[in-house]
Amino acid sequence: MKPMQPMKPMAPMQADDSWWPEGLSNPSSSGGQNDLQYAFFPQQRRLAIRQGGTVQQYDTGEHRISGVSQAQGGQGSGGSPVFSTGQGEVALSSLRKIG
Repeated sequence: MKPMQPMKPMAPMQADDSWWPEGLSNPSSSGGQNDLQYAFFPQQRRLAIRQGGTVQQYDTGEHRISGVSQAQGGQGSGGSPVFSTGQGEVALSSLRKIG
């Protein structure tokens, strides 16, 4: 039986690879499909969308986003995103763009 070896030192933490704007807390849900990524921030009632290298923010009001789907064959690559909420589906086009 071999003697126990000392443990390796802990590796440094990786840099934060978040793509959403600074000032937003940790998202409660995030994901992506095709070339679209999303992150939902319930404390700020914000939805951040990254598509084609551009990030936009939207006011979600009372909606709590939990998932995304995209209609195939819609305009642009991947179609129009629709988000799942506790109250049903919400189209991105129905949310108010911020900034």
